[in-house]
Amino acid sequence: MIKKNIATNEFGFVFNPATGDSYSSNPMAAEIIQLMKENLSLNEIKKMLLDKYEVDKMILEKDLDEFVGLLKENNLLSN
Repeated sequence: MIKKNIATNEFGFVFNPATGDSYSSNPMAAEIIQLMKENLSLNEIKKMLLDKYEVDKMILEKDLDEFVGLLKENNLLSN
């Protein structure tokens, strides 16, 4: 899901060496990116987040879809 060359850390820093672009993310986004780097599917990630946090399923799905859209927009996802 996340391109292999994308560098991240536990503090939410994201770096794309191909473009030189860097981003900072909040703790939830950093957790999602880490799970994506572990090759978990979006459904697996949704389930883990729903189990871990008290959040409405519809809100989580909407927010996750929007976040994945941002990752695509910024060319951070593999095909």
